[in-house]
Amino acid sequence: MSAADAGGPWRIATRRSHLAQVQARSVADALTEHTGRPAELVPLATSGDDHPDRAIEAFDTKGLFVDGTRQAVIDGDCHLVVHSYKDLPTEPHDDLIIGAVPPRVDPRDALVSHEGWRLAEIPRDRPRTVGTSAPRRQAQLAHHRRDLVVQPLRGNITTRLRKVADGELDAVVLALAGIMRLRPEVDGLVVVPLEHGEMLHAPAQGALAVECRRDDAATRQLLRAAVDDPVTRLEVSAEREMLAELEGGCTAPIGAHAEVRTDVKGEKQLVLLGLLADPSGTRLYRASHEIGADDAVTLGKAMARTLLDDGGDAVLERLRQDQARS
Repeated sequence: MSAADAGGPWRIATRRSHLAQVQARSVADALTEHTGRPAELVPLATSGDDHPDRAIEAFDTKGLFVDGTRQAVIDGDCHLVVHSYKDLPTEPHDDLIIGAVPPRVDPRDALVSHEGWRLAEIPRDRPRTVGTSAPRRQAQLAHHRRDLVVQPLRGNITTRLRKVADGELDAVVLALAGIMRLRPEVDGLVVVPLEHGEMLHAPAQGALAVECRRDDAATRQLLRAAVDDPVTRLEVSAEREMLAELEGGCTAPIGAHAEVRTDVKGEKQLVLLGLLADPSGTRLYRASHEIGADDAVTLGKAMARTLLDDGGDAVLERLRQDQARS
């Protein structure tokens, strides 16, 4: 199946969660507006979904991760699949390519509480509980506020917010992009974005990745024209290259933020902030680099090397040893 197929609608594979379908719908609407063709979502269960109706989380014969949404594109059942970019493995699949990276929603994390606290303003009168299961967030919370009690937190956005609304937690840390896309209705809570100096977000957070078959040139061309944002693609490429070089995966406390800026001479520069920490936040390494706005790969590699040379190599080696023992 390719974009050249006549008559039928765009078929867009997506996970079954509400957030995943909202994200896929934004791509569907952009494609329909550009091409005049209708689009339909094809929600597919994953092994983590309730009542899975298709076994779709596995590795192919080459050892590359392929879930059912990706497999539907490889098999030709769908034209494309929409992912949260931060959730994609850094190693590309031989049969798939990222055909478009839409404009990114605010990538920052947010602190959600009844009182609208900023991180530094959380009272110290008693132990305050903050919910998150992300090692990156846990490490940075511990680094800035040793007095906080960080509790593991699972479930969708609404479930997590309910923990605060019902008084089980004093606050939670969530991706601001998910809140902006879903606009969950949980009364009495205040969302306060965390600046990069407080909480550096995950590489590619807030961005989507639209994959299609590598050999489907027609779909790739239309995706670039209708959906792709070159600035977001450039920024995310630097963040993801740093992550790939560190080989930290999703369990390591790694953060990155890239941004295209204009310098005093009017020239475009790509600025990258990077972070690598141990899970306790005791050893936390940060750096900032910039380069001409056309060389994201070089920038990402340089940032990874800086973090490793500063002491991050020992942190990652300890994490690998801990994972091997678990």
